[in-house]
Amino acid sequence: MLADTEQYLKAVDLAIAEQAPLHKAYRFYAEGEAAAGSQRFVQEYVDHQDRITGIKRYFNARVDVTGGKTAGLVYCEDQRKAHNKSLKTGKTAGASAPSKDDFVLYSSRLRANQQGVWITETTTSDRGNDTCQP
Repeated sequence: MLADTEQYLKAVDLAIAEQAPLHKAYRFYAEGEAAAGSQRFVQEYVDHQDRITGIKRYFNARVDVTGGKTAGLVYCEDQRKAHNKSLKTGKTAGASAPSKDDFVLYSSRLRANQQGVWITETTTSDRGNDTCQP
């Protein structure tokens, strides 16, 4: 499940890099609310002609599998070294002062499809959550 979630996150980044809000890569790993949310997220980058550069770090993953076919996943993201880069100017947004908001808590619901791929159905985020603070 963690490997499929990793691929989903990479696929969203790929959709941003390719400026493709309906990219088939993330839609392979997401359905329903999660796919719609990813589409909106990618569309914001397309609208601003931006992409992401730098490093994002994920940590503190906790999994709760129910009946072998559904699961809950909670994890943190450190965005301190990830920045927006303008596709128009080529300039990268400068790093802001370190902030509690550099850390995001995600909570997802997943299900295993017939091929055994874990599909993300819902994801919520909570920027600045104390659980993810160093």
